[in-house]
This record gives sequence, C-alpha cells and structure tokens, in this order.
Amino acid sequence: MKLVQQSRTFVIATAAFALLAACVTINVYFPEAAATKAADSVVCEVLGTCDGKSKSDPSSDGSLNESPSQNLAYAILGRALNAMVPVANAQADLDVNSPGARNIRQSMESRQQTMQPFLASGAIGFTNDGLVDVRDLGLVSLPKRALLRKLVSDENADRRELYAEIARVNGHPEWAGQIQAAFAERWVARAASGWYYQNASGSWVQK
Repeated sequence: MKLVQQSRTFVIATAAFALLAACVTINVYFPEAAATKAADSVVCEVLGTCDGKSKSDPSSDGSLNESPSQNLAYAILGRALNAMVPVANAQADLDVNSPGARNIRQSMESRQQTMQPFLASGAIGFTNDGLVDVRDLGLVSLPKRALLRKLVSDENADRRELYAEIARVNGHPEWAGQIQAAFAERWVARAASGWYYQNASGSWVQK
C-alpha cells in the first residue's frame, strides 16, 4: 500500500513539474455559473428581493483522504497551474463591485421605487434580453406616460452599461452579451408574482 501511495505521489509531482516546463495554452471559457451567481446578487439587491440566505458550498466532495505526501504533491500541482493560468483562475467569480458598477446599481436601485407600480400594473415588463419594455401603455394615465417612457429609457441605458462594465472589469469585453443573457434569466426569476416578462418567443407572460 505504501509503495502505491509513493508511486501516485511521484506521478503527481512529475506532472506538476512537467506542466511548469511546458508551454500550455488554455482557452478561457465564459464562466456561466459564476455569471448566474453574480447576476442574482445584483438583481436581488436592485429589486429588493434578497432573502439574506446564502448558498453554502459542500464542505466535502466525497474524495478519499490523502496522505501528507500526496497533499504536498497536489499543492505543488495547484501552484504550478496557478502560475501558468492566472487568468483562467480569476474567472471563478465575476467582479460586480467596481466603482462604475456600483454607481450604476445605485442609479437602478433609486429608480425601482418609481418603476415598481408600473411593473405591478403590467404596464411594463422584463424582456427576454435583460431589458424592460412597455407592455400596455393603455394602463397608464396620460400625465404619467412621459414619465414611464423616461423610466424605461433610463433603465435600459443603465442595464446595458452595467452588462458592459461587468464584462470590461473582468477582462473580457466580449462577454457582455453572455452576461446580459445571464441577467435576463435572473430578472425573471426574481420578479414578483403578477409581473410580466417575455418568454423565449417574445410573448408576454404573467408570473
């Protein structure tokens, strides 16, 4: 048994040093799970629907306990990968707290008190591309229609800017569209009962 463990440790350590010596190219893929998590944290704050509950990560993945020498080998391998692909490791979480993003979020939060009666009445709703749009202008009195149009325009400008800012701050401006898609799903998920949203085909649906 001891010989087997020593062999495993040797293989792991050898792989770590081989990685350090090799020229490895790793593609950085869009971190969909991280984007969903980040979008949810922003959306619930803007809408005021955060419940204060945090999702805990499993404390164990069910793997077998390793010997100290194996743990050292794994540590060496981890450090080797961190040294070689810092950008990939940085994508474990998305930064949504840059000064620019915070300013945009504050603007959106301050607008919500005025927007929510229009959302509740069904005059406006969440679109399937992460924005808002007028659903039924007939539900709004004439004196308030100009206000409604301005709210929609300002909100959409902030949302587009926020998606682009998050992508830029995380080093991938090209992710703006994918981040917007992640937010689109979370706006609907966090919407209050009775609000309207667009389904995939663009039809309005009441939640």
